[in-house]
Order: sequence, then C-alpha cells, then structure tokens
Amino acid sequence: MSLLISILQKAASKINAELLLEPEYKLVGHITFKNGKKTVFSGTRLNVNGYGSSDLARDKHYTKYFLKQFGYKITEGQTFFHEKLCASLTASRNVDDGLSYAQNLGFPVIMKPLNLRQGVLVTKIYNSTQYYEVAGKILEINPGFIVERFYSGNDYRILVFDNEVIAAYQRIPFFVVGNGEDTVEQLIQAKQAYLIQQGRKVKINLFDFRIAEKLQRQNLSLQSIIPQNTTVFLLDNANLSAGGEAVDFTEQIHPNFQKLAVNITKDMGLRLAGVDIISNDITQPILDYTLIEVNSAPSLSHYATGGDKQMQRVEDLYLKILQSLENSPILS
Repeated sequence: MSLLISILQKAASKINAELLLEPEYKLVGHITFKNGKKTVFSGTRLNVNGYGSSDLARDKHYTKYFLKQFGYKITEGQTFFHEKLCASLTASRNVDDGLSYAQNLGFPVIMKPLNLRQGVLVTKIYNSTQYYEVAGKILEINPGFIVERFYSGNDYRILVFDNEVIAAYQRIPFFVVGNGEDTVEQLIQAKQAYLIQQGRKVKINLFDFRIAEKLQRQNLSLQSIIPQNTTVFLLDNANLSAGGEAVDFTEQIHPNFQKLAVNITKDMGLRLAGVDIISNDITQPILDYTLIEVNSAPSLSHYATGGDKQMQRVEDLYLKILQSLENSPILS
C-alpha cells in the first residue's frame, strides 16, 4: 500500500469517514462521509479540482499558452509532433522542425513529452544527434514533445491549496556521493536501497540513457570509482519520483513567491496545485523567475518522507481536503 493511501486512511478515520479501497492494486478508492456525501480518488487525483482545469493542466503546451496570456514568465518553447499526427494538424510541426527550433534557441535545450508525468524522458539536449535519439524515444509512447530553452537556477515546487501555500521545497536532481571504494553502479544501488528504506518507492534504471550521457559528460561510467565525498549528479531533471531530493523552504519562502504561486493556481482554475518554478532564491523578494509547469495532482509521498514536519504538513493537507469535500455543495 502506498504512503498516500495510508495518509488518506488516517485522515478519513479522523472525520469518521468510510474509505473503501480497491483490494488488488490499492490505488483507487471510494469515500463515504458521515453526512452521507460520497467521493472517489485515483492515485493522487481527488475530486478537489474541476475536470476542465485538471485536464488543461495535464497538457503542458495549453497550460503555457494561458499562463503567458495572464502575464506570467513562462519557459520559451514549442510543441512538435509525430509525422502521422502532423498530417491531421493545421499547424504542422514535425521532428525536423523541432531540430531547427532547438538550434535557433541554442543548445542545450530541454525536451519533454507533451503530457507525461514524473519527469519521464525529460532530457537536457546538447546536439542534433542526441535530439533525434530522444525524439524517437518520446514518440514511441507519446504523440508529441516540447522543446524549451534551458534556464539555469534552482528548481522549486510550491504547493498551494485554497489560497494557502502548504509547502515549498527545492528539488535537487538524483546524485550519489563517492566513498573512494564503490563504483557508480554500486553507489546507485545503495542510494536506491536507502530511498526505499525511507519509504520512497523509487526505481532507478541503471541503463537509463540519460544517466549514461550524464556520466559521459563527466568522463565517467557506471564502473568509475568516485573519490571520497565527491558528489556526482546522474540526471538533469529534479523530480523526486526520479530519485531527486527535497530541501524544505516552507518556513523561509518569501511572501512575494507565496502570492505568485497562489495567483497562478487561481488563474488556472485550480484549488490544489504544485507550481514549479526556476529562481535563484525564493527566500528573497522576486527579482526573476521562470514558471516551468503547474501540476493539478501533485504527489507528496516523497516529500512526506523528509521528516516529521513534512509528514505532518501532508497529513494536515489531506485532512483539509477531505473536510472540504465533505462540506462541498457539489457532492451528493
């Protein structure tokens, strides 16, 4: 059973709600509140956001369009599609067009699938050969992808629910620290075992092409022995589900950034959202930022394992969510 389900069960018991869980996969459930109202959930998706807003947020390109119209500083990027899909589109942009666009932006660029989650196949691209390789991998499982300008800075997620910032944390890409004895492969295996022990269900693919390319750029391989206390980053994307780590800034985030995240969430028609931004420092007044994306079903399982404070924040959040659903005039 996932940590999130356990947290939901605990929250439901506090308000005397009955939670019925599908027994085989334990991902989908039904909740009956003591006042007779009912709701359902699937994974991290609860009936807290409207369907239209949630569906819009799942499409990174549409989300960026509207956020740009609202005046937010978004990533510069464009969508490109599989040849078969291009044939049915008015504005046809194929893989070759994507390369031209990337070259105009200037390498490195970021490539990401159009509507996948958890950092799947998000890749930092350095040249045309790598571009075509990654485009092929994405189009095997997704109809399109986005090419974006690369922005330097720190990666932050700000979690918002009903006009309140619940949590804020910096996301650090997956890394290992050398001990002067073990190979990179052994360090990865040890790190994964540690993360699992902490309650994080992270599965690192040793043969992920992105890890191989990241190592190659550092003149390393899986068999390299890393000196004592030397940090080696293995991925460019900082998703916690991909082994990244969170540094908590909930108590230090500047009010300007809190207001920014709340306004973005409201403008997207959402009540609950994870707002991802790049900035140098969210503890200071806003000088500059880049909005990466908005997640309408943010998973907090990894964040919750960070300590007692983090776990309490997540438990309090899901209690608030269930209480709001119990009192919702929409639910029957």
